[in-house]
Amino acid sequence: MRNQLRGCIKINASGKKLYSFINMIHNGRICCFEQYCRKNIFYANIYRHDLKTVRSFANECGVELKYCEYETVSKKIIRYRKRIGIFFGILIAAAATLYFSNIVVTIDIQGNTSVSDKVILAALEELDIKQGSYIDDINFTYCEKELRLMIDKVSWAGIRHTGNRIVVEVTELVEKPEMLQDRMPCNVMADKSAQITYTSVYDGMLMRIVGDYVMQGDMLISGVVEDSTGHVTKHHAMGKIVGIYEETAVFTGEYKEELYQPTGNISNEKYLKLFNIKIPLFISKNDYNTSNDEVSERKINFLGKSLPIGIIREKITETKLSVHEYTDEELDADIMGKIYLYEKNFLNDVKMISREIKSEKNENSLVYTVTYTLEGDIGAQHEIFIK
Repeated sequence: MRNQLRGCIKINASGKKLYSFINMIHNGRICCFEQYCRKNIFYANIYRHDLKTVRSFANECGVELKYCEYETVSKKIIRYRKRIGIFFGILIAAAATLYFSNIVVTIDIQGNTSVSDKVILAALEELDIKQGSYIDDINFTYCEKELRLMIDKVSWAGIRHTGNRIVVEVTELVEKPEMLQDRMPCNVMADKSAQITYTSVYDGMLMRIVGDYVMQGDMLISGVVEDSTGHVTKHHAMGKIVGIYEETAVFTGEYKEELYQPTGNISNEKYLKLFNIKIPLFISKNDYNTSNDEVSERKINFLGKSLPIGIIREKITETKLSVHEYTDEELDADIMGKIYLYEKNFLNDVKMISREIKSEKNENSLVYTVTYTLEGDIGAQHEIFIK
């Protein structure tokens, strides 16, 4: 450590007046250590600042002096003293280390399942806990209480920090299971006007039979049952009533449609993201009036942790408003695609008996009216309100 800080030089001397040279060093109070003689050559270590005096002693005694300096910290500092960039780099690195050790760099949320990280992060941001916040300014006890009040599904919250990492631990409320009123007295009513083709009663009294035509709202299965003695009981009516009914859907397509089409002009822009600050890494910005943007972000990772520093790339494609005109064939294909999706999503659990399509062509649009004849469940439960 002594050699690294003060700078140490190893010397060797030889000549006729060697011992006179050695005596002059000792009498001159030169700090000389690790000294020894071998084959009329004197070896020793001295400090750098004594080299000038030792050289004068050697010249006076006519002694040949050889020396070399150990690789030390002080020597490196002297060697690179004119390279100002290195020292500025060290200062910047030290300042950055001090700065990042006192601010929030990452926020780790633990214990949440039904409450998303985005909801918790939004609540923390309102409490001024976000990337870039000074840790010393955060009142953790206050923020824990406020976080529980801000998010209804959180019953307990704990916030702590390890270095520049904030750890948020939450415990969510255990919701009561939904209580299904499967024994609540009710009737089964028709939710469509249909002709009954099948009945099956699990509980209650059947009010209509196969072949009957019922209107929407008619009672199919009664939950109020009266026995032969006149005793009335209320049941949770259940059953399956299938009927044939009609359903109409209207699909419209416009001959002219305004679309934003790409012009072929593309601009690529890069930003340096430092916490929530976006620093542009380009000089001129595009002047597109309308455009489509594709944004990608690549964060910098250090020791497996994602730092709040990254590069944002934006691919901006210029678009221009244009009017696209469809032909009858194109519009017909588009509407038939809509019909297909409607049947797949909304009619997949019923039996389709027939389908009738009527088209009507207007000046600006083509309208398809589709009438379906379907067979499916037509019953819906309605509670019996008891005083």
